[in-house]
Amino acid sequence: MCDDQAGVTLYGPSWTSAHDPMSSLVRFLFSLAAAIAAAAPLLAASLRRRAPPSGLADQLDPAPMAAARNRSFVLWLHGLGDSGPANEPIRTFFSAPEFRLTKWAFPSAPNSPVTCNRGAVMPSWFDIHELPMSAGSPQDDSGVLKAVENVHAMIDKEVADGVHPENIFVCGFSQGGALTLASVLLYPKTLGGGAVFSGWVPFGSSVTERISPEARKTPILWSHGLADNVVLFEAGQAGPPFLQNAGFTCEFKAYPGLGHSISKEELHSLESWIKNRLKVSQDKEN
Repeated sequence: MCDDQAGVTLYGPSWTSAHDPMSSLVRFLFSLAAAIAAAAPLLAASLRRRAPPSGLADQLDPAPMAAARNRSFVLWLHGLGDSGPANEPIRTFFSAPEFRLTKWAFPSAPNSPVTCNRGAVMPSWFDIHELPMSAGSPQDDSGVLKAVENVHAMIDKEVADGVHPENIFVCGFSQGGALTLASVLLYPKTLGGGAVFSGWVPFGSSVTERISPEARKTPILWSHGLADNVVLFEAGQAGPPFLQNAGFTCEFKAYPGLGHSISKEELHSLESWIKNRLKVSQDKEN
């Protein structure tokens, strides 16, 4: 019984004496804790009075949202048998300050059998029935539309991340140029632009019924070499009338002596073309 009482008393206040220095420290700590407890409600009330209303912080500092919407995105689509990484040096031609917030993407096409190459499997966005490509060559409409869905998914991701659609540019060479044209025409919103290099119209006029009024506001830049013997100049030359009938504006540039390739002159022209449209888009946003 005494042992139990001693055990209880051991941890009680009577364990310290009035002359023990620890007792002064304990009393001080108790007093400090009591003072903090008393002041806590007043401090909380003061903080509540100073806190801004919900959502006001975002309204007072729109910079992050503005920065996101002023970013730009360039999607580059390669030609038949090529790859995305092999085209990445193209971005070195775009050194102007307007491109400091630009995100680039160089995806690679899936490996598929290609009819014009006797069924050989290679990177291809859709099937090609014959080469050289002429204005009357047969087209793989269903394959093109399937590839368009994948391109639209890439665009939608950037829009969801805050990039304004009018700061998004789709560019492509040869088969990638044909896919660029199809993707821009069938995207439901106005984009910054579509740039076609040595490409062609990859589907029939019936597809124009699926084009939205907003898509018709997207400008098109078309560049083609007069000496192209893979996608004949006549295939490229058929593009502007097709686009005009569909309600688009198209800037067509012919390059004498240029074969089936991209020249530095074409890339510098593309840089200026995108820069001008980025400025217009950002001015409208501001």
